[in-house]
Amino acid sequence: MRILVTGKNGQIGSCLVNQFNTMPDVTLLALDSEQLDITNAINVNNVVAEFNPNIIINAAAYTAVDKAELQSELAYAVNRDGPYNLAVAANQINAVIIHISTDYVFAGDSVECYVETDNTNPHSEYGRSKLAGEQAVTDACAQHIILRTAWVFGEHGNNFVNTMLRLAKTKDTLAVVADQWGGPTYAGDIAKAIVTISKQIVAGNQAYGIYHYSGFPHVSWHAFALKIFDIALDQNILKHSIHVNAVTTQDYPTPAKRPANSRLNCHKIERIFGIQQSDWQAALTRIKDYL
Repeated sequence: MRILVTGKNGQIGSCLVNQFNTMPDVTLLALDSEQLDITNAINVNNVVAEFNPNIIINAAAYTAVDKAELQSELAYAVNRDGPYNLAVAANQINAVIIHISTDYVFAGDSVECYVETDNTNPHSEYGRSKLAGEQAVTDACAQHIILRTAWVFGEHGNNFVNTMLRLAKTKDTLAVVADQWGGPTYAGDIAKAIVTISKQIVAGNQAYGIYHYSGFPHVSWHAFALKIFDIALDQNILKHSIHVNAVTTQDYPTPAKRPANSRLNCHKIERIFGIQQSDWQAALTRIKDYL
């Protein structure tokens, strides 16, 4: 396999690089935003044409959810135009594009777990820019996999786990939202899922389309925080208990509206590719790696 990965320094990109580098049958070209500006179509076309990958994995994204409310032009450039450029380039060489998307494409007001065919209705600029990216990829390259995920955490970059651990160093009490629900997802498991999909595509499984992949069991942010602190105490990362107050979304206003329900139904990816949901509780036992 010849694999091109964008966003190599991000949470998922870093894990992809680590996993592909252990595979002797993979020729990998992994690039960060300085090495490849995906919003520049000429640069994208030149890099793709020269490297000639069979699979392009777009792990690059603008993920500053609240800042996107004021920086929508930048969010759309990275989350819509960049994926479009990569998809066009993939289509020109008959390659496959795997693009990572988000639960934020949904309104979050459903009482059920979202399936891939549910209506999208994002309520934030970030969500709208990511949905536009999905549509751009779909329009530009028929050979596409769009992987929606949620609540990503891992060893690299900023995420909820290392934010909680950092705050716990200086605070005895924290307030965490308890009325937003989802499935925390370990970045290494997302990378593993993408590696599995890549192998199956090369082997002939051409089940292109949109897939959901996130963690289980579903929890609130408040319950997620409690689990983080329980494990941190057990492993002597924390020396004292942290009191976590449960608050509502209304109590904790943010510039961008978050989905109340980010629970993704992942039955399709299990049925088609044999991929199980991320066991985020098992991943948290390596909590020292997230400091």
